[in-house]
Amino acid sequence: MTSTPGSAGPTAAATPPPSERPPRVRRFSRAERWVHRTTAALMLLCVATAAALYVPQIAELVGRRYLVVTVHEWSGLLLPVPFLLGLCSRAFRADLRRLNRFGRHDRTWLRAVGRRDHRPESRPAGKFNAGQKVYSAWIAGAVLVMLATGLLMWFTSLAPLVWRTSATFVHDWLSLAVGIVLFGHIGMALADPESRRGMRTGSVERPWAEREHPLWLKDE
Repeated sequence: MTSTPGSAGPTAAATPPPSERPPRVRRFSRAERWVHRTTAALMLLCVATAAALYVPQIAELVGRRYLVVTVHEWSGLLLPVPFLLGLCSRAFRADLRRLNRFGRHDRTWLRAVGRRDHRPESRPAGKFNAGQKVYSAWIAGAVLVMLATGLLMWFTSLAPLVWRTSATFVHDWLSLAVGIVLFGHIGMALADPESRRGMRTGSVERPWAEREHPLWLKDE
């Protein structure tokens, strides 16, 4: 296909000049934002009630242990529900596929982190960088283990005593690790206002996307 003199060719028509590109880029759908917010609320509720159960100073302030135990149990059981409902969204399923795939650029990103190289060109990333992929995989596995061990602790007739004792040990220490990782995730989000804005509104500024996720913006 050719273009006549004085007319724009097919490439020019498909790729508008920078001055005509929208200042913001669509990043997350409404369903994805709903899944994130609901999961975050349930996760924070689990962590807060766990702290009220295991830290004596907090337990004395809160009191009503039976109510705290009930809220903790049901918030833990409901934790996978937003994820399962999110599977109805095509955008959510597409992002799950992105999170589950590691490429050469992800290994480059991790090596740059190991060298403490903060240059954007040293950390190529698609829609999700390698750190976000590792975090999502770890937290998904942790939630499954916490759910399984929590059920063994809740329904005492499901397993013999030695299993329940082991489940309690794993549940307690893994909950501490989840709390530390979760607050690290929150701290990184607080340090990046545009990333938070993207999760809150669904779109991000184009310069931020070009700097933090250049491969994704190129694909888009």
